[in-house]
Amino acid sequence: MTKEKEMAKVQKIEDLPGVGPAMVDKLGEAGYKDVMSIAAASVGELRDATGMGEAAAKKLIMAAQDSCDMGFETGTEVMKKRELVGKLTTGSSEFNKILGGGVESQAITELYGKFAAGKTQLTHQLSVNVQLPVSEGGLDGKALYIDTEGTFRPERINQMASALNLDTEEALANIMVGKAYNSDHQMLLAEKAGEMAKTENIKLIVVDSLMGHFRSEYVGRGTLADRQQKLNRHLATLGKIADSRNLPVVITNQVMAQPGLLFGDPTAPIGGHIVGHKSTFRLYLRKGKADKRVAKLVDSPHLPEAECLFSITENGVSD
Repeated sequence: MTKEKEMAKVQKIEDLPGVGPAMVDKLGEAGYKDVMSIAAASVGELRDATGMGEAAAKKLIMAAQDSCDMGFETGTEVMKKRELVGKLTTGSSEFNKILGGGVESQAITELYGKFAAGKTQLTHQLSVNVQLPVSEGGLDGKALYIDTEGTFRPERINQMASALNLDTEEALANIMVGKAYNSDHQMLLAEKAGEMAKTENIKLIVVDSLMGHFRSEYVGRGTLADRQQKLNRHLATLGKIADSRNLPVVITNQVMAQPGLLFGDPTAPIGGHIVGHKSTFRLYLRKGKADKRVAKLVDSPHLPEAECLFSITENGVSD
């Protein structure tokens, strides 16, 4: 059998050469659930996670890479893929404008800001809006909501759905909610989200919030490397789902103060460079007067920095 035919047969981790049931369990416990996750791993990560030798880890990674399509594609092919990108309305035309039309599919959009900045309100609104027809700014699909802080409120969904003349019972039934009790459970729910996206009409994945469990479980500088490695895998999983299933992933993030900063806003998102690099779009939300909120596009691959005002009322997000 030729190498090409042999690699074409590789669908699951257990299909890789030299991987038995015990190794599948070890890899699974370490967060490696599919061939692509192994192909994207470093030798050191795989060695530390499984206890296998460096040579064996390298051989396994190479076998996984050979079985995955990890080569180059032309700019024309990339452009064709970009033509499939969907735009999900935020509910505010001004907000949509700074995002180039709405929240993009095939991307991770990060919302960060202080308490009461409107992050969770916006994720609730997006979970309703995604159910709208494409002609009305939706993606005609369901939402999957990973709740890490117990902030999901069906009552709020009812208010927002009613304002859009949607059936409230149907709107709630179209949102799958998973409550994560720790960072491992959070990562597991993200993997399950990928599986569900293959069979259900999932068009939006929300993680509210990304860093809550990671921040509380990994305390002190000594745990930083482990936390960031784990966080990197989690975001890689979410990014892969966004790209392969052509849907938007929206994450909310907590902030910290930088007391040493003498000029400008001392508020910064947590999670370090890992979150910064993995997020396609970064939006800083802050509270304005009354029901007003300010959204600032801080980072984007192709859009300029921009800022807008939007409102959060009983009916939801609007101009």
